[in-house]
Amino acid sequence: MDKPHQTALYWFRRALRLDDNTGLARALETARSVVPVFILDPSLLTAPTTGAARTRFLFDSLAALDEALRERGSRLVVRRGKPVEELERLVEETGATALVFGREYEPFGRARDQAVETAMRCRGVAVEQADDHLLVEPGQVCTRAGTPYTVFTPFRRVWREQPVAVPIAAPMRIPSPEGIESEPLPASPAKAGVVSGEPLQEPRVRGGEVEAARWLDTFVESCLGTYDADRDVPGVEGTSRLSAYLRSGVVSARRVFARVRERRAASGADGRAGADTFLSELAWRDFYYQILWHFPHVEVGAFRQELNDLDWENDDAHFAAWTEGRTGYPIVDAAQRQLAREAWMHNRARMITASFLTKDLLIDWRWGETLFMQRLVDGDLASNNGGWQWAASTGTDAQPYFRIFNPVSQGEKFDPAGAYVKRWVPELARVPAKYVHRPWELTPAEQEAVGCVLGRDYPHRIVDHAAQREKALRLYRRRKEDK
Repeated sequence: MDKPHQTALYWFRRALRLDDNTGLARALETARSVVPVFILDPSLLTAPTTGAARTRFLFDSLAALDEALRERGSRLVVRRGKPVEELERLVEETGATALVFGREYEPFGRARDQAVETAMRCRGVAVEQADDHLLVEPGQVCTRAGTPYTVFTPFRRVWREQPVAVPIAAPMRIPSPEGIESEPLPASPAKAGVVSGEPLQEPRVRGGEVEAARWLDTFVESCLGTYDADRDVPGVEGTSRLSAYLRSGVVSARRVFARVRERRAASGADGRAGADTFLSELAWRDFYYQILWHFPHVEVGAFRQELNDLDWENDDAHFAAWTEGRTGYPIVDAAQRQLAREAWMHNRARMITASFLTKDLLIDWRWGETLFMQRLVDGDLASNNGGWQWAASTGTDAQPYFRIFNPVSQGEKFDPAGAYVKRWVPELARVPAKYVHRPWELTPAEQEAVGCVLGRDYPHRIVDHAAQREKALRLYRRRKEDK
């Protein structure tokens, strides 16, 4: 078949993979040669929410991508600068008459892509966007009135009915022109201009398609069958660890969906609950993306805009204690210390610590949202924002504001033996399970006996949960009455 373009640019952004990359496949279908491009955008690298762990993951993924491209007769062309200007230069250098890239959903990316598309069309360059990041695109799941869903449960019912494309294999060969200049990938986030005052983090996940495939295999083979029960237990390795790979598109959501559905079909009725629960998590991911797409104001403010100006206390000392894992509430401190070390936090722990910040410390959810984006290797605006607004009762969740997690009962329910707490808060290692989530109930002599004297070895509680719960209820009720 005759191809309409001699040369096309394929602009890698989130879809940092060759497997199931429909945008790259489209470029190969329409052009005789394809130039794979990645642009180091200084405005993103130096953004306040760009963390070192996520940047290292990005560079690992790009290095692996370049190696895979070279195995297929191509290579990754890296440029640094403003995307519009760098793409215009590449069009001049290569004579490309087509540009393909994956669709973006965040306000910044949508504005950037609109500017790129306008500039390219002025030069006579055809532009095509591929749907490569989600299972269901915004606008594909709507109410009968044609409006977006703002509550998850009805969204999921319709989401389940949508067809999902079968993943496509990676191309065997990628013909590319020679002699195109490329910058080397930076050796470290610091070399790329990422300024981070964050602690040294050691994520368990590393970038690259091979690593993504390994984690996917491990999850499907070892964890999927019990995912519905184990996913809420932070002391058990019961989650997929795929969030960073999905966030950067190192693995496609379609590939993950297909593997889970395949295993579900091969399981008996008793083994399907885990798969169904995990698929619901993929629906949550699509849900928060479509919320961000249709309601971009959530990036900077409450989905429920009447809750934008809650009378938060915003105590700096309390925020520092929460950030550093020294609140005196063991499950909260364990969660924050895991984040500081691994650049990741168990999902149940994320809910507990977010509720504690907003409902116990009465600190603006945006403070926590920003810290998570700085520290998480899987930091993703749509999901992170949605989760924080869920915790703060400012978002789409149908549950009322008086859902306030008790950090003690949450710890006792989901970490009953204290395995998670004792791993990340070793000061409590010898505390009996009965008291590990409430060490203040130990007598002074008992504290001394287990080597955990409050105020010396482990901090006293910075607030009283019961008292703070009542203050939170009054804060939200007051706002509700004012409106």
